[in-house]
Amino acid sequence: MYEEDKRIVITLDAGGTNFVFAAMRGGEYITEPITYPSNAHDLDLCLQTMVKGFREVIESLDEKPVAISFAFPGPADYANGIIGGYLPNFPSFRDGVALGPFLQNEFGLPVFINNDGDLFAYGEALCGVLPEINEKLEKRGRSKRYKNLIGYTFGTGFGVGMVVNGSLNRGDNSCVETFCLPNKLKEGVILEDGVAIRAIKRVYGEESGQADHRLEPKDICEIADGKKMGNREAAVKAFSDFGETAGDAMAIAAQLIDGIIVYGGGVSGARHHFLPSLLKEMRSSFKTLGGDDVKRVQMEILDLDDPEELERFLKGSGKRIPVYGSDDTVEYEDVKRIGIISSKLGASKAIASGAYAFALNMI
Repeated sequence: MYEEDKRIVITLDAGGTNFVFAAMRGGEYITEPITYPSNAHDLDLCLQTMVKGFREVIESLDEKPVAISFAFPGPADYANGIIGGYLPNFPSFRDGVALGPFLQNEFGLPVFINNDGDLFAYGEALCGVLPEINEKLEKRGRSKRYKNLIGYTFGTGFGVGMVVNGSLNRGDNSCVETFCLPNKLKEGVILEDGVAIRAIKRVYGEESGQADHRLEPKDICEIADGKKMGNREAAVKAFSDFGETAGDAMAIAAQLIDGIIVYGGGVSGARHHFLPSLLKEMRSSFKTLGGDDVKRVQMEILDLDDPEELERFLKGSGKRIPVYGSDDTVEYEDVKRIGIISSKLGASKAIASGAYAFALNMI
């Protein structure tokens, strides 16, 4: 649907170090990215930079865009375009900045701002894995369709977004988050301290006895792969703990939202190391007081990047049951299934696609 839309939306990848400005049409970039330092420490300079970048993109186009839409990291009143609160990467915004109204006054365009985790999920739901999965189900002649999705970004933090029945769930306070859930492996510590780049680096340092190492997750992954010198057991442990901690949080969300789970971000390239412990945690069971085993996630969790598990997901039970009093039969899924899958768009493209689709749906 969005591939055929000719309207142009201006986008921004707003990082604490750099702003990257671009324009999208039909769900694809149509301009070369323009990058400027974000100057996040100085509010006046930051806003001037933002105006400069947006203006350059707009002036490079041969027709007027219909909106500005982008993600901004951190807490906000997104519905009203106000950014404020605890923003480690944007200290000058902490007292509250009416960013959306400011930009709307500058450019005379509708301005939409959302959380990056929300837009990642929305992009995957409308332009990424969800339509891809439903298309595969349709080709198999299945009537089953998925409308709900949970998206996670693995990187500097642990971002999350939820799409329910095709609509982005922004919550009543623009505060749909899981980073502050309890950490399964470290009592009294927030979840994000176990599911972020810093967690992989910390565990590797603790297990290897090299607290002052300068390694990044990519290096630690290569050590775990045996491609680079280092403490391989510590590297494997770092990713295993990451997966177990993430799986604990995902199990809670999956049971509440009951939809496809997609993940992306810089750490997702090491999925062959963290996914086994993540899936083990999601597939685990608890005991009732009567001693019975109860799965913590009632749906069967299938890895849709695994060809065999994808086939089982697409095939379904293949069961049909008769309609009483007639010769008709109906498809019956006696096993409930959801899938977990890595992003094929990539986090950055998914976020931009989400921003693009959100704007078009709002105007």
